Amino acid sequence: MEQNKEYVVGVDLGGTKIATALLDKSGSVLRRTRFQTSELKTAEEVIDCLVRSVEEVRGDMPVAGVGVASPGAVDTERGVILNGTNLPGWAGIPLRQAMKERLGVPVQVVNDANAAAWGEYYAGAGQGSKTMVYVTLSTGIGSGIVLDGKLLLGSNGIAAELGHTMIGIEGPSCSCGRSGCWEAYASGTSIARFAAEAAAGGASLMTKLAARDGASIGAPHLFEAAGQGDQVARHTVERITHYIALGLMNVVHTFNPDCIVIGGGVSRAGDALFGPVRLKTSALVMEPYRETFRIVPAMLGDDVGVVGAATLCFERKE
Repeated sequence: MEQNKEYVVGVDLGGTKIATALLDKSGSVLRRTRFQTSELKTAEEVIDCLVRSVEEVRGDMPVAGVGVASPGAVDTERGVILNGTNLPGWAGIPLRQAMKERLGVPVQVVNDANAAAWGEYYAGAGQGSKTMVYVTLSTGIGSGIVLDGKLLLGSNGIAAELGHTMIGIEGPSCSCGRSGCWEAYASGTSIARFAAEAAAGGASLMTKLAARDGASIGAPHLFEAAGQGDQVARHTVERITHYIALGLMNVVHTFNPDCIVIGGGVSRAGDALFGPVRLKTSALVMEPYRETFRIVPAMLGDDVGVVGAATLCFERKE
């Protein structure tokens, strides 16, 4: 590696692991390391581990900055974790200041969904777009928005909670305490619930596929059964892709993106998901918006957090 090139370090902080990587300006990962954090009890212990992971991957290379992707609410302007989801006791943690003092380089702290959005925009499926919306269909629905080439953070860094926009007035209960949120209809958890309810109401291949795997019925069983012609599964796929498209309709009408990137476990269904979602979204949006956007699968996989957090250092300066 060239000493005069500009390098950055990205850190993906999760509830059970810290993934850290050294990257160049193209977003290519050059070195990586991973630490388990399940045995760490305090914020101080986690910060020690964060610093150690950065020092390990950067070695003697000069780095322009360190970016940290964290779950939960993050005040990116101040570099403070307001409420760390899956990080017990993490509230009001001045992570940027703590890491900067020990590492001696600029540090950026960003919500993990926003980091993923920037990663896909900078080096993934959203490259070349002007306005891109990233949506992850996982346990919940996470999202991030790059608007006219800038990451949209909001007044205190918690913008883009698209999963908690409402698509049904009297819909199912959501984990946030409200009802009718997009997440309550279209997250991986909700899709699994709809699939299990459908299978319980009549004979379905989904039940056999889940038993084969020794698991509860989930999105993979739904799409596999539908692909084998199971009518119960096919009807459920029609239903849940309609719910996904309703949320994407709101995204299109609000942000007018030229690219929507979908990641998360549900996206692994591939064309069985993307085909109907593209058709339904196009049918739902108003006529002037049709053919102005593309809906594509995410590209970066498990690296999306470290890539996004790291390359954000090139965009945002302290």
